[in-house]
Amino acid sequence: MPQGKVTTVPDDGLTTRQRRRQAVLAVHTGHGKGKSTAAFGMALRAWSAGWPVGVFQFVKSEKWRVGEETALKALGQTGGAPVTWHKMGEGWSWIQRAGTERDHAAEAAEGWAQIKRDLAAETYKFLVLDEFTYPMKWGWVDVDDVVATLTERPGTQHVVITGRDAAPALLEAADLVTEMTKVKHPMDAGRKGQQGIEW
Repeated sequence: MPQGKVTTVPDDGLTTRQRRRQAVLAVHTGHGKGKSTAAFGMALRAWSAGWPVGVFQFVKSEKWRVGEETALKALGQTGGAPVTWHKMGEGWSWIQRAGTERDHAAEAAEGWAQIKRDLAAETYKFLVLDEFTYPMKWGWVDVDDVVATLTERPGTQHVVITGRDAAPALLEAADLVTEMTKVKHPMDAGRKGQQGIEW
């Protein structure tokens, strides 16, 4: 696809303009850094286009303050397109300390139920489902239900899903799949995450 030119033109009866306005389902997966960062870059473009943006974070704690949230919420209050942020869960469930257990599966299921309601109502034009591959991988959310719902979503609602180990059925249904591959990371040299880079 050099210089943005398509390699084939489908015989689907649509004009170039109609094809350009089709909803996109994107998946950012893989073990490299940058999946959420790329999704939030897309959200910035969506906001700039005047589209209402809904962000649903599935494994990042509601206590965590991340730069993308601060920036996008501020933009959403400037009189442009609204940005709504939803957080489900307390954080990385596999490192929870004893005595702090929450029903992450129930929270993920309720988060998915809210997304389904918002998709049906066409609340947003652009949705970021951040770290959403994990609830599917852990069996908290049914992959077939996700694929069917996203495939049949009404209107022109763009959706980007992030997280490692995306389900094959999700990859098959997606229009755009990017796999982030780690070549080198500061943590390999013992450096921890830092503000402005990781959050």
